[in-house]
Amino acid sequence: MTRMSNTVLGFLNILTLISSIVLLGSALWMGRSKTTCEHFLQKPLLILGLAILVLSIAGLVGACCDVAWVLWVYLFFMVFIIVALMGLTLFGFIVTSHGGGVGVDGRIYKEFKLESYHPWLKTRVIDTNYWVTIKTCLLGSVTCTKLALWTPLDYLQKDLSPLQSGCCKPPTSCVYNTDTPIQQDPDCYRWNNAATVLCYDCDSCRAGVLETVRRDWHKLSLVNVIVVVFLIAVYCIGCCAFKNARRPQHYGFPYGRYGMSKSRPGWEQSWSRWWHGRDRQQNITGTYTNLR
Repeated sequence: MTRMSNTVLGFLNILTLISSIVLLGSALWMGRSKTTCEHFLQKPLLILGLAILVLSIAGLVGACCDVAWVLWVYLFFMVFIIVALMGLTLFGFIVTSHGGGVGVDGRIYKEFKLESYHPWLKTRVIDTNYWVTIKTCLLGSVTCTKLALWTPLDYLQKDLSPLQSGCCKPPTSCVYNTDTPIQQDPDCYRWNNAATVLCYDCDSCRAGVLETVRRDWHKLSLVNVIVVVFLIAVYCIGCCAFKNARRPQHYGFPYGRYGMSKSRPGWEQSWSRWWHGRDRQQNITGTYTNLR
């Protein structure tokens, strides 16, 4: 029973090891996905997945082999990961609290406004060089291909994704073929029927990209809450396993035969005994030399 915490810690680290592999696979899939062209969350997922993978292996070695110094390193870095995840989760909830679509009368889909999103997110898509990369990705995707065959009735009865709503059509409020010029949304003048233009340079398209990021990041923040709670539980069990690893091991009996058996010292005691023995040997040698 004294090693139960090591067994539980080893089992939990197997779970975290599998989870880290799934996380890395999701990040790599996100980089190849054509459903969204904003890969902002890919790098954080890769870093998090690699960190948890390395820590899981360290936790398995420390728990199964009962190595105290490995468990110490494991617990030390676990604190940083928990704190970093808590900060990332809090920041994610703050950023994703802004935004969301606006309903359109007589339509199922929603439209999105760039000014409703968090300033930190807006600065990313406003940058011209950064937007060229996203625009190139959108042109190579099938985001707007399906809408080319839609009829006006389809726009009344079917829903649109944020990218389709913002990038593949002009704002619903736009009025064309009018003799008298009227003041409209600037995106109305950026729209073009050409398949390579459409509304890819519209603010509504930028808002559609941010809405996709906002939804994905909000889901990730909810998952992070569960991960943080799980890691805190693993950390507590790891502390118990670390105490067990530092406790002297008795052969055959947890407290020694009749409480008087010699115990096998831990690595700290062995190192201290070797070091003090080395100093004592040097002192004896020095004394013998002086006597001669």
